[in-house]
Amino acid sequence: MTITLTIIGGMLAIFLIGTRRLAYKFKREVRILFSHSSNISKNIFQFKEIETLPEPVQRYFKFVMKDGQPFISYARLKHDGKFKTGLKNPWVNITGEEYFATQRPGFIWKGTTSFFVARDMFIRNKGHLVVSLLSFYKIVDAKGDQYNQGELLRWLGESVWFPTNFLPTEYLNWEAIDANSAKLNFTYHDIKLYFWVTFNTLGEITQMETKRFMNKERLETWIIDVSNYKKMNEIMIPTTAEVMWRLKDGDHCYAKFRVTALEYGIPAMFNQ
Repeated sequence: MTITLTIIGGMLAIFLIGTRRLAYKFKREVRILFSHSSNISKNIFQFKEIETLPEPVQRYFKFVMKDGQPFISYARLKHDGKFKTGLKNPWVNITGEEYFATQRPGFIWKGTTSFFVARDMFIRNKGHLVVSLLSFYKIVDAKGDQYNQGELLRWLGESVWFPTNFLPTEYLNWEAIDANSAKLNFTYHDIKLYFWVTFNTLGEITQMETKRFMNKERLETWIIDVSNYKKMNEIMIPTTAEVMWRLKDGDHCYAKFRVTALEYGIPAMFNQ
């Protein structure tokens, strides 16, 4: 009995130490993210600046924003939902918090389940994915060109939660396709990205499709479906998102998130 209690106590101590270490690392990464991007809220959105954009893109901006709103410099959100660690694995419940910067592309996300904690990020122009089992044992530590591309794609796709990020810049432009779709092009530090974006008649973005590295050599179709738009912080944003791979044998959804909190202009973590 004494030996059993000692083992349990040792495991609990290891878990607590791991949790504290992860919390410290996450806090440090969020601080780095915000320190490398500037406040651009002095820039004001005006309908006249979208007059040359493809019609469905104009429809989108007129639906989600009002004339005269400031550009979004920073965003932070919380979500719940379900996640799969592999296409054939069962769903697990997940909660997450995520922080975004816009003037210099960057984000960091922490997803927590009962078994693992994942940190996904694009900071200082580098992508990185770290997964820790039981908050202590690192089982994934992935970085490199494929992750630079993939994490920057994630940041760009999740701009549906901070729409001024979709306005044209030296890095971003829109191409017309038809009445309900347009191509979004983005080039940053020699990384060239795109999304085929689908809009409905209201102006909502409903789907974004691109190619993303599924592993080191394999590019596959990657899709974000968003829905359930609600007004938050005076902006219409989708509150649910489903992420999937479109493979030869069909669509494989691996993430279903529901936004539970979203705030702008606060370059700091929640609960601080």
